[in-house]
Amino acid sequence: MPSSPSSSDVRSSGPIDTRRVRELFASPAKIAESGFLRREIAGRMHERLALVKIAPERILDLGCGEGADLDLLQGLYPAAELVGIDASPAMLHAMHSRQQQAMSSMNRLLAKWLPGRLGASNGVNARMVCGDFAQLPLAPGCTDLVWSNLALHWHPQPDLVFAEWRRVLRVDGLLMFSCFGPDTLREIRSAFAAIDTAAHALPFVDMHDFGDMLVNAGFSTPVMDMETITVTYESTDKLLAEVRAFGGNPLLTRRRGLIGRAAWQKGLVALEQFRGADGRIPLTFEVVYGHAFRPAARKTASGESIVRFDPRKK
Repeated sequence: MPSSPSSSDVRSSGPIDTRRVRELFASPAKIAESGFLRREIAGRMHERLALVKIAPERILDLGCGEGADLDLLQGLYPAAELVGIDASPAMLHAMHSRQQQAMSSMNRLLAKWLPGRLGASNGVNARMVCGDFAQLPLAPGCTDLVWSNLALHWHPQPDLVFAEWRRVLRVDGLLMFSCFGPDTLREIRSAFAAIDTAAHALPFVDMHDFGDMLVNAGFSTPVMDMETITVTYESTDKLLAEVRAFGGNPLLTRRRGLIGRAAWQKGLVALEQFRGADGRIPLTFEVVYGHAFRPAARKTASGESIVRFDPRKK
């Protein structure tokens, strides 16, 4: 994975330090506080997915974390093979532990109510792969559904990611993803702009840029939409703790030295200015949703046009 994008990509994705991203997600306990929003967005993605008529045999969850989305995916497609891919070994270990715990609980119930059935389980049994979702260790055309919830914005070159995701999709396979858009954490940007000129939050990619990237990567009929979710907090301490839980600031251009006490207090005072009539401080999340299909190829690798003939049509 490249450590930073080329200058032509900075406008869209920001100079993200991918090593720092892996460090930030190396401790599942530290990001647990942000799980509520991931679960909410996963539910909204599932509502969209339920409207698409597909019967996938294999599903990839890219940036799967602890694998919570795999439970929902198996519920929707119980016959599908599930594969969870994440760059954090710690996340995959937590996912494995959770699966083992779920299976043990199911086995205890079966042993109590159905003697002789010990060893059976209805728990999710997904295959786990530790790897970079922009360089997948998978064969071309190996999956029917690529799913990614709140992971794409952590990569500096989403255009390359889309090309890789298209590679592993079968013809007519579906990509469905969510990520944060440009208005996300706008309160943080505004408040800490009073301290210095360093970037204190990612410059998240615009929805329309994602649509262009999908087309350029070879996807067909991309559908993009977005919504704004506002979460409110009683204190600046709680708000900032959850910003860190969502992944913090992995920019190469982030401030490296410590912020002085006076400057930090100035930023907190600026955050307090957002406190509403209800006495709580808002934090904005712009959530971008996208889905697209991999179409059949129209040309060969040498540039020759492909003409398909269906004998059933007269």
